[in-house]
Order: sequence, then structure tokens, then C-alpha cells
Amino acid sequence: MLANLININKYYDGRQVLKNVNLVIDEKDRIGIVGVNGCGKTTLLRILTGKELPDRTTEKDGIVSFSSKASVGYLEQMSGLDRESTVIEEMKGVFSELDKVMERMKVLEKQMNETSDVSAEVSEEYSRLAAYYEANDGYNIKVKIKTILNGMGFTEKEYDRVINGFSGGEKTRLAIAKLLLEEPNLLILDEPTNHLDFKTVLWLEDYLRDYKGALLIVSHDRYFLDRVVTSVCEIELGTLTRYKGNYTAFTTLKKDDVKRRQREYDAQQREIAKLEDYIARNKARASTAASAKSREKALDRMEIVEKPMEVVNQPNLHFEYKVTPPFDILDVKDADISVGEGSGRKVLAENITFELKRGEKLGIIGENGIGKSTFLKILQGLLPHNGKIRWAANVKISYFEQESTNLDPHNTVIDELHKHYPILTDLDIRSLLGSVGIKGENVFRETGVISGGERAKVCFALMMLEKGNVLILDEPTNHLDLASKEAVEQALDEFDGTVIFVSHDRYLLNRISEKILEIRSDGTEMFMGNFDYYLDITRKREQELQQAIDAEKQAKAQALAQEKNARAYKSKEQRAEEARRRARVKELEELIEQNEERLAVLQEEITKEEIYSDFELMNSKCSEIEKLKNDNDEMFEEIIELS
Repeated sequence: MLANLININKYYDGRQVLKNVNLVIDEKDRIGIVGVNGCGKTTLLRILTGKELPDRTTEKDGIVSFSSKASVGYLEQMSGLDRESTVIEEMKGVFSELDKVMERMKVLEKQMNETSDVSAEVSEEYSRLAAYYEANDGYNIKVKIKTILNGMGFTEKEYDRVINGFSGGEKTRLAIAKLLLEEPNLLILDEPTNHLDFKTVLWLEDYLRDYKGALLIVSHDRYFLDRVVTSVCEIELGTLTRYKGNYTAFTTLKKDDVKRRQREYDAQQREIAKLEDYIARNKARASTAASAKSREKALDRMEIVEKPMEVVNQPNLHFEYKVTPPFDILDVKDADISVGEGSGRKVLAENITFELKRGEKLGIIGENGIGKSTFLKILQGLLPHNGKIRWAANVKISYFEQESTNLDPHNTVIDELHKHYPILTDLDIRSLLGSVGIKGENVFRETGVISGGERAKVCFALMMLEKGNVLILDEPTNHLDLASKEAVEQALDEFDGTVIFVSHDRYLLNRISEKILEIRSDGTEMFMGNFDYYLDITRKREQELQQAIDAEKQAKAQALAQEKNARAYKSKEQRAEEARRRARVKELEELIEQNEERLAVLQEEITKEEIYSDFELMNSKCSEIEKLKNDNDEMFEEIIELS
């Protein structure tokens, strides 16, 4: 056990946010914390890390304890490094203790080299420090710093930049990098993916999956939780419930748990009603008063089962269409994405070519600024373009625009729907709005003042009325809570028409997409599967590229070694030194060759179903691959130095 929370309670303005929360964190735990906004997730983390104190009514309440070996690292939401130091100075500062050890070792080495009569105390101290330095991986400090900074998106050119000159998102990434270098055995992260792009998030996921310590993560990124955590804690009405498995497993277990608790509640309510009826009918009779009194006591002793919480404003979306289009629904050939006009026109992507069939669901991904939203408008003929875009007959497009600019900000919600569908009655519209989660007086608020999530729901209501057989959506889950995201996913999954959507929501991409179109500045590529399939393909390519780079490094190292071997030396000492170097180079080359052979075997193994379907075995294989690559990099560097 690393940490233990017992009976944690917290009140704000008389409202109880956390209610008797208990949580044990063990050494290898990977825990995700979920819940609606404001449920107390961040508050729980702040109490665990001592940033806030729990409210206590007895000495047994509000206990937060840690084991003696626990070291805690905490990334707060919307926080980051803000220092006068440079990036490399801040990262090296993590290893200041090891640097002191190395400095002392150098002093001792100098003493030992200056005299042949080395004292036992000096030798013993040097041996002890050397063992400590090696045990704490001191010889790999530079490799660690470079690996983590590169993974978090920082190039060597940025190492000497002063940190307080970075943006907020960059400071957050630096804070994560420093925490990873510190390697606490309990790493606590509050919304760590908020400022990360696809590439960095994927790297962080891989790194955390192999992390040696325990993880406690608050995140709305469901795909991130699916890949990293092995248990999920939900905070609901102040109470924490822990479920085994990742986020997808949690959603299934939660539904089953709610059904079970509802059955228990209903059964108990029936039992209570029977007892109360019996007591009411028999309490006044002398012959049955004792029996009634007995049942009354049983009722008083009964432990009441709480009614499961009903999801408030759970949207219920359903898309349908009336006209069925032909099978070959869309043909795109040599289209481009550009911004500006005339001489100022800039092409972001070109030669976009693909076909889409009726009922297919296409997810579109690409770097920020590549023009994905622009491309959705191009597909609808709303913007000029080069190339051919041909839709089949009888196509009716229903479009979800990311920022809801199609809504008049001065119209009330109900008036906005009346504007588009004047034939509908107020009752029809209010019923529809209620189904998407907009109820009561909210229907009379202007669309310009409601939240982004509520505007999205208004747009979904309009799409349900439009009955398009092709849905085009731009970031449909951006402003939605988890319950609303799941409702949108369910509706898109059940829709048997054609769907084209742009999204950064990898969980949505993975669940809905049958094809993934990646838009890049150097061209586009279609992947015939969901996001997991796209990820598998791109990772295999990266592995092949890395193998080619390693082979090139080895060839250069061998060439340098051969060049060195060809040189003549005048002195016996030089020849002896060269012989030692050649022997070491040969030894390193043999080790690299052995590692390459093992890497080839492992690369083949992780493509097999029996391996990648076994979570622990897959993790083990990936960890071994990473270690072999790091070992090879270090040996390549040593060969170059020797040469």
C-alpha cells in the first residue's frame, strides 16, 4: 500500500462534495477518476496531496496516510512550470543529488590516480558511491532527459530557452516531463492531456503503460483512460465507487450495477410496503398486536437500500432519413484544401482522392491547421476548390458546425427551431428539445448566452428534424459532458446512413469510424478500419523506420571503425590502446547484432493475436523492445566515441 484515504468528507457553502470517501492505492495501481464536472474529482486530489484539508467530525474521519516509501508527484489542472531557468537546467535539476555523487567520485578518482598507496577508506567510499550511482541509473541521465523531452514535443533547439517565455500549454508539457524524470512511485495527474496533440498523447500513453509506480489520473479523455488505467473510480453524489477494468469496462459494469441496485431497491420497497400494510391492519387488534409490533421492529432495524441516482438530462438522440440514396454516394478526386485568394492563396493539402459508399462512416484526422473543417465545407460546395467532388442523386446533407454559427444568437432556443420549422407546434418543439436535454425555462433563453454544450444540443435537435441521409459533423463532442458524448455516439452508431466527421475525440473515432482519412500536407491516406487499426499501422511503420535508422547508424559506426583501424601508430602504447578499442568495438557490434535479432523476433511476435490480445504479455514485449532500442543507441554512441 502506498496511500490510504479513510472517511474523507468535504463541504463547500453547506453542500457536501465528498461523502465518506475511502480509497486504497497500492504500488502497481493504475486508477482513473471520473464524474460530472463539479463532483469533487480535483478536490479529492488536493486533499490527497495536502493542498486542502478534509472536514472532520470525529477522530476517525478524514485520515490520509502514506507508507514510508511513498513519493508523490502531482500535476494540477491548468498548471505548469514557470521558472527563470532554461529547459535543460530545470530537467538536470531533477538529478542534482546524483550530480553531487559524480563530483565526489571524480575527486576520489583524482586522489587514487595521484598515488599508488590508496587508503581503504577512499576505495570503500568510491565503491559505495559508484554502486549508488549505477543503481540509480546515473549513467543514463542524458538519455532519459532527451527521451522524455522529445516525447513531450521539445526539440534540442529549445533546451536553452528560458521557461517563463513558453506558452501555458508548453509549460504544462514541461511540468509533465519533469514529473516523469522524477519518477515518483505515486504519480497523480489532473487532466494531463488537455494541452497535448495526438502524437504527444500517444507517446505519454505508451510511457505511462510501462511506468513502474502507481498512477492516479483524472481525465475526460476516455481513449486515454482505456489505454492506461486498470480500475476506474466514479464520484457520484459525493460517493466514490471503484470498478475493475478500463473505461469501457466501467461503462458496462456501471450499467449492470445500476440495474442490480434498482432491483434491490424495488424488492425492498415491495417488502416495506407489505410490512407497513400488515402493521396498519393488525396493530390495533389485540390478537395480532404482538405480531404487528414484531414487524414494526423489523422495519426499524432494516438497512434501507438507497435508490440509484437517475441520470438528469440524459440526451436521447435519434437520426433517421426518408430518402435512400444510391450505393456509390461520394467520389472525391484530386481535391485540395486552400486558404486565401489570388497570389496570397496557400495550399494546405492537395491530391485528396477517395470514394464513399452508402452507410459508411468516415472519420477525418490531421494536425491542427491542416484544414479539416475547411474540407468539410468544401465537400458541401460551400467553399471553392480544385479537383472533383461528386455526390450521388437523392443525397440530403445534414451539417453540424463546430462553433454553431448557423444559430441566430438573438433567437431563443424555441424560436430558433420555429424559424426553421414554423409548422411545428410549441409542444412538438419542447418535446424534441426535452429529448436532447434542454428543458424547462432553458428553451426561452437566447442561443447566444447558453453554454457551448447546450448550443450543440440545439444543433442536434435541428439535425434530427432535417432527416438527412448524410451526416457531416465537425467536432460534435467538443463541448459535451460524458453522458451527452455517449448519447451522440449511440445515435451515430445506430444511424444506418452515411457519416463523415472530424474529431479529436479518439474514443468517438474508435467506436464510430469504419474508415480513417488522415490529411497531411504531403498528401492524404485512407485507413480501412477504426482508430485502433490506424494506430497499429502507423506504429508498425515507425518501427520499420527506426530499424532503418539503426541500421544506418551501425553502418556509419562500422565505417568509422574501419577507417580508424587503417591508421598507423608510431608507439607501442598507441597500438595497444587501439587493440583494446578494436576489441571493444567488436564486442559492441556483436551485442548490437544480437539485440537486432531479438528485436526482429519481438516485432514479429507483437503482431500475433495471442500476444496483442494479452494485455500483460503485450506490455512485457513492448518494454523489452524499448530497452533493446535504448541499449543499441547507447552502444552506437560508444562505438562512435571509440572511433
